[in-house]
Amino acid sequence: MLLRNIIQNIFLACRVSILVPVMCLLLSGFALLVYGAAQTVITISLALRVGNLSGKEAKIMIISFIEIIDVFLLATVFYIAALGLYELFIDNRVKVPTWLEIRSIDDLKNKLASVVVVILGVVFLGQAVRWESGREILPFGLSVALVIATLTYFLGEKTKSEQMKKLLSSKGTKNLIYPNLENQVEGANNKEEH
Repeated sequence: MLLRNIIQNIFLACRVSILVPVMCLLLSGFALLVYGAAQTVITISLALRVGNLSGKEAKIMIISFIEIIDVFLLATVFYIAALGLYELFIDNRVKVPTWLEIRSIDDLKNKLASVVVVILGVVFLGQAVRWESGREILPFGLSVALVIATLTYFLGEKTKSEQMKKLLSSKGTKNLIYPNLENQVEGANNKEEH
């Protein structure tokens, strides 16, 4: 019994070690946000300084803004990962919107996979804007589409599974198999009384 308590206390104390990756992820995300903001200011100031943009300059500016979107999305991934680890291991009473609540590792993986899908789309968009006739974009586009389709399928299957679990736990299996059973029993009892 004493050994068990000691081991439990060790596990509880080690749980605090998760603060190290949480802080690293938060700092990394913050650094990316600052970098993205700086890049935004630089890109806008260059565009204002140049004034009338030619087709090539406009294309370069569009690519810069797409890359900035990618940086901000990556910062979001770091924030979600930090928040998820904190909620799972340290304190699950953090005030966040319901769509950002993380109750399990699967929740964290689903949220991260959703952002990765968007990041892949943005990366492909950046490549499509850069694309010139000399380079084939089709293989790159197909590989991105395959990864997005796989992640979307994975997320869809997880959602279906979670919805079924909620349905089974809220209604019980009896009501799924015999949805009108209670009404039929009540009707039969009423007929017997009259």
